[in-house]
Amino acid sequence: MINRMLVRALLTSAVLSAGALLAGCNGEQMSLASNAKANKPIPEKMLAEMAAKDMDPQSPMLIRLFKQEAELEVWKQTRSGQFALLKTYPICRWSGDLGPKIKEGDRQAPEGFYTITPGQMNPQSSFYLSFNMGYPNAFDKSLGRTGSQLMVHGDCSSRGCYAMTDEQISEIYSFGRESFFGGQRGFQVQAYPFRMTPVNMARHRSNPNMPFWKMIKQGYDHFEVTKQEPKVEFCEQRYVFDPVVPNASPSRPATFNASSKCPVYEVPAEIADAVRAKEAADDAKIAELISKGTPMAQRRPDIDGGMNRIFASKIPEGSTGLSEPDLPGTASVAYTRAPGTIPPHVNPPKATAMATASPSFAASMFSNSDDAAAPAAPAAETTTRVAAASSGGGFFSNLAKKVGMGGEDTTATATSAPAPAVAPTAAAKAKAPATAARSAPTPAAKPAAAPPTAVATARPQLKPTVVAEPAAAAAPASNSMSGAAPVVSGNSFDSRFQALR
Repeated sequence: MINRMLVRALLTSAVLSAGALLAGCNGEQMSLASNAKANKPIPEKMLAEMAAKDMDPQSPMLIRLFKQEAELEVWKQTRSGQFALLKTYPICRWSGDLGPKIKEGDRQAPEGFYTITPGQMNPQSSFYLSFNMGYPNAFDKSLGRTGSQLMVHGDCSSRGCYAMTDEQISEIYSFGRESFFGGQRGFQVQAYPFRMTPVNMARHRSNPNMPFWKMIKQGYDHFEVTKQEPKVEFCEQRYVFDPVVPNASPSRPATFNASSKCPVYEVPAEIADAVRAKEAADDAKIAELISKGTPMAQRRPDIDGGMNRIFASKIPEGSTGLSEPDLPGTASVAYTRAPGTIPPHVNPPKATAMATASPSFAASMFSNSDDAAAPAAPAAETTTRVAAASSGGGFFSNLAKKVGMGGEDTTATATSAPAPAVAPTAAAKAKAPATAARSAPTPAAKPAAAPPTAVATARPQLKPTVVAEPAAAAAPASNSMSGAAPVVSGNSFDSRFQALR
């Protein structure tokens, strides 16, 4: 074991040195010392948790983000081939409103499906560690959406990003790094406005982003019923999940283009049937909730983003903002230790009408559904260890610079122009206090076209197949997003780098 770690550290050092010479970078900046934070091993506690859940440290991973709940989930593939939840992290800060990012400078954190390749991992981040979400994807580009350098990073500070504490991002970064060493060429990030439950869909039924949310809910449902990373394609300016093109072959590959007509495709019958059943049950529950008078969520475009309650409770006059409101019975959060260091420059969102409303009003938002249970206890404190001479954080830095990634994160900083106040609903007038004039709401997403009818066919094998692939796999050229399938064997150290050289 010791010899293996020494070999790994030596090879990492060699890669760093070569990258410095090729890129003309400052040798001190590219030193192993400056990358020690990216080389931290997965904490022993998390290794034990993986073993208990039948996961390998280097198995494929997947991330889900939820704005309203201000939570980040890390899922890992088990030895059975399906994904299981490893850990849920409270998000320290996210910015903007519920809804997709539309343009550079709108301060919106993205929503949708994105793939993270090794070149998007940034060990030289100005915000401790980070990875680039890859916004805009092909769907975003087809709608003319703009923006760049949208990250998941540390430092608990956001201007269009999802910000964690340094301790949290250190652990999440180590999961991604090890998954790449295991052969995963890119892990998927699914970013949602909220957990796509019937109660949340009912509460936000009047939001102009609902057509877009219903579209990405299809991907949410595919993952929920299969516990497999959904294959994502784009055509006709919409998302398509788990499509299979009949008679496709290497000589006649399927062609999906976000701005063009969809090719003829099928969704495996087992997946299509399970998703339809879930959608029917969800739609029935949503209709029931609406008929019982579930109040609509109050829109607050004047509030910039949100913060998980565990962090808001540690800051004087802190507020969750657009995150889940503090409900009765959650006062114990104030006595729970925060999972990481909250920097003194943290800028919490302003208090919202929902956060300052009476407890009975907040409770009434969830009183009509069994889905609306009290929020779960916050994740346990993250433990990080002193860096050891292991893994290849510098390798990703070198690869990132080769593909044009900068050493620092930049996020949108411009603010939108003010606009007339948004008229509140009758329920909001009766129960919520008056607010100041509001900023312009986020532009509505373009409604998605109706998906074609799924055709029954055999379901593909769940466990990903191990296939060798050249270096170009680190940055897929097509519009598709499928990152869970390993491309190299994870049995030897040398083979870890073979597909990425």
